[in-house]
Amino acid sequence: MKIGLLGFGVVGRGVYELTRSRDDMQVVKVLRREDMQLPDAKTVRDIRDIVEDDSIDTVVEVMGGLHPAYDFVRAAVEAGKNVVTSNKALVCTFYDELLPLVDHLVFNSLAQWERFGPKVRAWCRDNGREISCGLRINPEHSEGAVAIFNPCSPGSRLGIRPYQLPETLPEGISGLHFHTLCEQGSDALERTLDAVEARFGKQLAQCKWINFGGGHHITREGYDLDRLCRCITRMQQNYGAQIYLEPGEAVALNAGWLVATVLDVVQADMPIAILDTSASCHMPDVLEMPYRPNLLAPEDGELRLAGENGEKAWTCRLAGKSCLAGDVIGEYSFAAPLKAGDRLIFTDMAIYSMVKTTTFNGRPSAAWPPTSTPPTRPPRPVSVWCAASATRTSRPVCPRTSRPQAFS
Repeated sequence: MKIGLLGFGVVGRGVYELTRSRDDMQVVKVLRREDMQLPDAKTVRDIRDIVEDDSIDTVVEVMGGLHPAYDFVRAAVEAGKNVVTSNKALVCTFYDELLPLVDHLVFNSLAQWERFGPKVRAWCRDNGREISCGLRINPEHSEGAVAIFNPCSPGSRLGIRPYQLPETLPEGISGLHFHTLCEQGSDALERTLDAVEARFGKQLAQCKWINFGGGHHITREGYDLDRLCRCITRMQQNYGAQIYLEPGEAVALNAGWLVATVLDVVQADMPIAILDTSASCHMPDVLEMPYRPNLLAPEDGELRLAGENGEKAWTCRLAGKSCLAGDVIGEYSFAAPLKAGDRLIFTDMAIYSMVKTTTFNGRPSAAWPPTSTPPTRPPRPVSVWCAASATRTSRPVCPRTSRPQAFS
């Protein structure tokens, strides 16, 4: 597989580094704003250098946002490239524009299919093309240990329940998609397949394809690939269907570093090193999952993994500098006490901590202040106390809210 990579941020760099150790895929060109010397890939500034390169068969979009991501993705599809993207905002916003370019569509509910299905079928009829449409099902089988990451938790909005899906699939539906895993092995997939077959066996028999969804930690050390192959073969033989998987995180597992600096060390029930980063602001998965990221620290002139609590000579708690009392990254041990100015490196930050602090699923950050209704009069000044300098200044106030727009 020859890859054209659109974007070279944390995730893009992680994808590039991981492919360098693979024999079956290679990043050939990287699209970025500035030139950069890479040992085995060429950086380019013009999307045409990628979409017009016949040696490239797959384009991976890791830019996020809507523009120019949409324009570049469309250009790649029109050039006959396979496109990989997790930018759901792009897909939702440009649904009509992308319709002529896709060959598969999956709908989350029967209501979605009833709303958009006629449009898809009419377009296919008028243009003499086929788009294979599917439905996401919810097998009501939970493998996720953390509720926030469990697609099949009670009350989940994701997928159609067994009692909702008719035994005969709606006309125009040729596949089913399910997603139950989160950073898990093929043993969890095997149990999921048992549940899917028990609850949707009659509908599976009508499918041309079955999508196992994501959450497969295929590249993790110790992952049982043989069991995965047995799972795939089992479903192929039982239903004669094409099998798809979406190993998104596995592609960038352990990619991305976040470099932090120690600002201060305070003593509480244990030493606490305050960093210039924040779990809440910069690595939200640490709090949401929660998980304790691996950490590299200088030791005997080299970068070495920090230890668990009590494993090495000196243990401390690492915390962010926000006002959130729970802005705690975890407890680590080091060969020697930390001091202000020491630099630490958190690993495995690309998925999903860094993603969630930029454009998670392609969703842009909210615009603020609101601009949908223009002000009817010039903003009036208001006195605002500047806590840092104990002086008074004037800042404009948004007439719609009568709240300061900015503070010094």
